[in-house]
Amino acid sequence: MIERGQRRTLDGTVVSDKMDKTVVVRVERLARDPHYEKYIRHYSRFLAHDPENACQVGDRVRIIEHRPLSKRKRWKVQSTLSKAKGV
Repeated sequence: MIERGQRRTLDGTVVSDKMDKTVVVRVERLARDPHYEKYIRHYSRFLAHDPENACQVGDRVRIIEHRPLSKRKRWKVQSTLSKAKGV
């Protein structure tokens, strides 16, 4: 049996769940500015597959690399780390 390579995982926050079986996940990272020598937040947005429509806006989720499912969707929701408060 052929072993699959190590797939990347990222943690982020769901910012949109308006699509069917798809969520938009915002992933934050800190990068050091070489000139000012302070840390700046950078954000990336990923479309992730959510087959059960279980995620809601504000949830913290872990996404994992996946085969292409559509033009921009190459990630899948692996697990929900915490649910949104107050919704």
